[in-house]
Amino acid sequence: MKTHVELQGGVVMPVIGFGTWQCRNPQELERAVDAALEAGYRHFDTAYSYGNEKILGAIFSKWIREGKLKREDLFIVTKLPNQGVHPDRVGKFLKLSLNNLEMEYVDLFLIHNPAGLQTAENGIDVRYEENGEVALELTTTLPEVWKAMEEQVTNGRARAIGVSNFSVNQLERVVKNARIIPANHQVELNATYPRREIREFCAKYGITVCAYAPLGSPGRKAYYEKSRPNNAHLKVNVPNLLNNPIVIELAKKHGKTPAQILLRFLTQQDVIVIPKSVTPERIMENVKIFDFDLDEDDMEELGTIENGEDGTWGFDWVIGLPG
Repeated sequence: MKTHVELQGGVVMPVIGFGTWQCRNPQELERAVDAALEAGYRHFDTAYSYGNEKILGAIFSKWIREGKLKREDLFIVTKLPNQGVHPDRVGKFLKLSLNNLEMEYVDLFLIHNPAGLQTAENGIDVRYEENGEVALELTTTLPEVWKAMEEQVTNGRARAIGVSNFSVNQLERVVKNARIIPANHQVELNATYPRREIREFCAKYGITVCAYAPLGSPGRKAYYEKSRPNNAHLKVNVPNLLNNPIVIELAKKHGKTPAQILLRFLTQQDVIVIPKSVTPERIMENVKIFDFDLDEDDMEELGTIENGEDGTWGFDWVIGLPG
């Protein structure tokens, strides 16, 4: 039963990780990460834009300092923010992330989105136009940014590099011009949103796929309604996967939780998953998915609950940086 996958370049990545999006409360995040580490998680997913790298860095440093953990035991993923999507800023933002994480390297560094934003005068924050809109970065291309990503592997700051939220067209433009093929593509993916076209393209080039929102991100609707009430273009049609009748029935059949069924469904298809929770009991349950298999009938049944190629984020990243 596969618990790790080998990325291009020989880097080994755990197939289940701990997602940290929306986790910014220091005490809550420390309790959650402590519970995750105690449960056996070693793969942790963050991003510069999540605003929690410093909290995570302090937690990991404490565990390492106390002799409970070695840096090489961990698999740390972080991401280049939109205002860093320019060849002149890639290295700078990775250094900022490394400083936050109190580390000399990350195991996987991703371009968070294929669209870039300009920086303010301080060279770090996002610049806004006079009308309040973000200032788009239109002076570079994805292949140029990717070359700067490749330099981070060469200089040892990242063991592997990849992308996130790219369309097939955008990913193809990177691959065609790459010296180092992306090792991983992180996208929204779950039982209702299988992303077949992207997965087929990635399989062709040996690019592993990581699913965020593997459980459908049940807390996302409340997050949108609270933080972005005026953004009507952002969809909130979040699938209620944990209460889906098929999922519940299979959970009863295997003596597992609905979340465990959904995560196993993806990992049996060689998809890496990064479920997010701050509840210790759920954190522990989510990692216990390697002591059972879904049979062919189970997989077929779960495959019937997809709702087509329609995700819940609602961002149109097709219009990103040019090729």
